Amino acid sequence: MSLFQRACRVIPGGVSSPVRAFGSVGGDPVFIARASGPYLYDTDGREYVDAVGSWGPALLGHAHPEVVAAVQAAAARGLSFGAPTQAEVELAEAVRNRVPEAEKVRFVSTGTEACMTAIRLARGATGRDLVVKFAGCYHGHSDGLLAAAGSGVATQGLPGSAGVTAATAAQTIVVPYNDPDALEAAFAAHPDQIAAVITEPAPANMGVVPPRDGFNAFLREITRRHGALLIFDEVLTGFRVGYRGWWGLEQSSVERVETTPLAEAPDLFTFGKVVGGGMPLAAIGGRAELMDLLAPVGPVYQAGTLSGNPLATAAGITTLALADESVYQRVDAASSALRVAIGAALDSAGVPHRVQAAGSLFTVFFGEFDGPIDNYPAAQQQDSAAFARFFHAMLDAGVALPPSGYEAWFLSAAHDDAVLNRIVDALPSAARAASRS
Repeated sequence: MSLFQRACRVIPGGVSSPVRAFGSVGGDPVFIARASGPYLYDTDGREYVDAVGSWGPALLGHAHPEVVAAVQAAAARGLSFGAPTQAEVELAEAVRNRVPEAEKVRFVSTGTEACMTAIRLARGATGRDLVVKFAGCYHGHSDGLLAAAGSGVATQGLPGSAGVTAATAAQTIVVPYNDPDALEAAFAAHPDQIAAVITEPAPANMGVVPPRDGFNAFLREITRRHGALLIFDEVLTGFRVGYRGWWGLEQSSVERVETTPLAEAPDLFTFGKVVGGGMPLAAIGGRAELMDLLAPVGPVYQAGTLSGNPLATAAGITTLALADESVYQRVDAASSALRVAIGAALDSAGVPHRVQAAGSLFTVFFGEFDGPIDNYPAAQQQDSAAFARFFHAMLDAGVALPPSGYEAWFLSAAHDDAVLNRIVDALPSAARAASRS
């Protein structure tokens, strides 16, 4: 009996998160035994170059010695206390040092919790019930945010989820991404009822679909005009695409981002992935007067026995300390070089495609497209069968890609020239596989 068959006997679908099941690419998932630097090793001992990076956290590469040492030292002191720790304070200070607009920070264990709490906080602050999200953006699996979600929901082709009540769903307004007119119409149809607009400031859960120039600035202006809050979900992009996340890139003159800066910061941020260094940790941050509405100071309740876990905070502190500008420069350079190589290989094989990037994150969309893919319906037109053929050819060549065309590729500072060359060497045969119908 295979390990996947064993898993299916005791775990729904054999996996603990749906996209891992290879549902959109076919075949059995690879079970990973360990990882180091840019490499994964499966339970049969086979080595793969990793382009998933645990879906973002492995910015430095897997099992970085200093991060591992920090976690081991923390573990020796105790796994969980259910009490405040100095490490929580230090990590909150590190987040605020990078994003001063996050004046206060509350730690939770998952990105879902962070976004759920941000929504509750927005409702508590405004006294309003409705929330706007964009089709294709994924903000975790809390009931009110699964409507027209991306990520695993897009991979499975589900419109939402069973078990979400009609009353809950009715409190979420879904509008097309990159469409200012649709958002204007939503505010006009629900005057003084919308508590917040939540967005991935550079979506990467319907594939990477960057904001049109000025779109995030428009979100800031319209929410301010209507008395609603603006929430930037940087669970993926925060401290991944740059030292200050996407918000920081938009405010800088760095050539990686060609968009109009916001006149002022979003009201709330959510962070995950990199902020916990690969351990289960996420955060909500924002203006002090908003954050102080959280219990025990204010009336908006949020709690978690394992929130601010000492092992997770140790990993986060060390990861952020090591992730200096040179790290981001190396990841950006690796991403840029690989995107060029992918495009060249697919062009040579006559495979229609688009490669879209937001900072170092990128997605390869297979299919014929008239122009940039800038919303969820456009992303859904991709050729999933061609991606599946490409995916398996790369996997057979020892390169592990995200097992869905709706996800981003994640590289790390450990992806040096030798590692990149292994990916590049696998591209021609994979491109030929993608070209066969």
